[in-house]
Amino acid sequence: MDAYPHGDIARFQHDRFGLFIHWGIYALVGINEWCLLRERIPDADYRFLIDHFDPDLFAPAAWAKAARLAGMKYVVFTTKHHDGFCMWDTACSDHQVTRSPVGRDLLREVVDAFRAEGLRIGLYYSISDWHHPDFLIDESHALGHLPAAEITRLNAGRDMHRYAAYMRDQMRELLTGYGEISELWFDVSGRIDKDLCESAEMVRMVRALQPQIILNDRLQIPESADILTPEGYVRYEGCVDAQGHPVAWENSLCLGAAWGHNRDEKSYFKSAFRFLEVLISNTGLGGNTLYNVGPTSRGEIAGRELGILGFIAQWMHHHARSIHGCGAPPAGFPPPPRDCRYTYDATSNRLYLHLIRWGEGNLLLPGMAGRIRHAQLLSDGTRFVIREHLATTELNPRFPPGAVSLTLMSAPNDIAIPVIELLLI
Repeated sequence: MDAYPHGDIARFQHDRFGLFIHWGIYALVGINEWCLLRERIPDADYRFLIDHFDPDLFAPAAWAKAARLAGMKYVVFTTKHHDGFCMWDTACSDHQVTRSPVGRDLLREVVDAFRAEGLRIGLYYSISDWHHPDFLIDESHALGHLPAAEITRLNAGRDMHRYAAYMRDQMRELLTGYGEISELWFDVSGRIDKDLCESAEMVRMVRALQPQIILNDRLQIPESADILTPEGYVRYEGCVDAQGHPVAWENSLCLGAAWGHNRDEKSYFKSAFRFLEVLISNTGLGGNTLYNVGPTSRGEIAGRELGILGFIAQWMHHHARSIHGCGAPPAGFPPPPRDCRYTYDATSNRLYLHLIRWGEGNLLLPGMAGRIRHAQLLSDGTRFVIREHLATTELNPRFPPGAVSLTLMSAPNDIAIPVIELLLI
C-alpha cells in the first residue's frame, strides 16, 4: 500500500480544460496579486481597501456560463492568496470577506454558480500567509524588505506549528462545507519547510475527508501529488516522473499579464489564437490546461479576457470532441505534419489533426498508410478522399512511401484552427 494514496484523475484527464480565478482584495489595487509585497503597501492602507471592498457587479453566474461555453469543465477559485485574506466565511480569522462591506460568503456563491452550469469545483489555497502572526517572515514575505534585525525580532514569537494547525482548521472548513471538491491547488510565495508546515498531516487529513480529491505538487511531498503544475510557460513535451514515465499535469496560464486584475496593462502576452493553439498542444501532450482570469474589484471579468473565452467558445462549439476525452497519441505514433498538432481519443480510436496553418494542395500524413478508415472535416462532417502512397522505385518521389495524402482546397470559413477527424482502423 502506498504511503500516500492518490485521488481519481480519470475524470480530470478526460475533461482537460478548466478556469482559474484569481480574485481578492488585490483587485482594488489593480496591479497584480503580489502587490502587497511588491508595492510595499502598509497594513493600514490594505485594511482601508478591505473596508471598501464591495463588488456590486459581482455575477458568478455570468462567469460560470462563459466558462461552460468555452468548453471548460472545472474551475479553481482562490479561497486565500498570499495576503491571507479569506474569500469565505471562516471561523478561524476575522481577515475575511464577511468582515468587509460585502458581508457574504463569496466562495459559496461561486461554488453554487459553477455547479449550476455543470462544472466541477477546485479550490486554490495559499500555504504562505503574509497576514497571519505565526507565519515566518522571509524574503518572499510582504515584510521581507525590512532590515534583518527587525525580521529576526518579529519572527521570535512566531510558531509555524500553530500556523499549520490553523491551515488544517481552515481546510477542514473548505472540505466539509462546500460539497465535493475535485482539486486542491496549494501554492506558496517562496519555498516552504514541509516539516514546519506539517504537510504530511495536511495530506492525511485531506485524504480522510475527501479521498477522491486531486492534489497538486506544492506541499513539498512529491509522492503525495496526483498532478504536476507547470505555471506561466508553455510545455514543449509532456511531464514525466523520476523513472521517465508519463504523469498527469496541468499547465496554468494567464489570459492577461497578471494573475490578479491589472488595470494598466496595455498588451497581452498571447493572442486569442495563441491560447487556442496552446490548449490543443497541451492536450496532444497529455496535459490539462487551466486558463486564468482576474476579475475587477467590482466583480466583472475584463472585456479582453471575456473576448478570449468567447473566441475559444466559438471554436469549441464544433471541435470540443478533439479536446475532451483526448490526450497524446500512442507511443511510437508517426509525428504530425509541420504546422499541425495531433490529439487522440483512445476510447473511439480517433485521431484529430489540428491545422494550425491551412495550406493548399496535398496534406501528407507520414507513416499513416493502412491506418485510416475515414477522414472528415470535424466542423461539418464532410469527407476527404484518402490516397495512400506505397513503395516506389523513384529516386525522388513526390509522395514518400507509407504516407497518406489528403487534398486541401480553400480553408474553411470562420474556423480559427480547422480539425480533420481521422477514424483509425
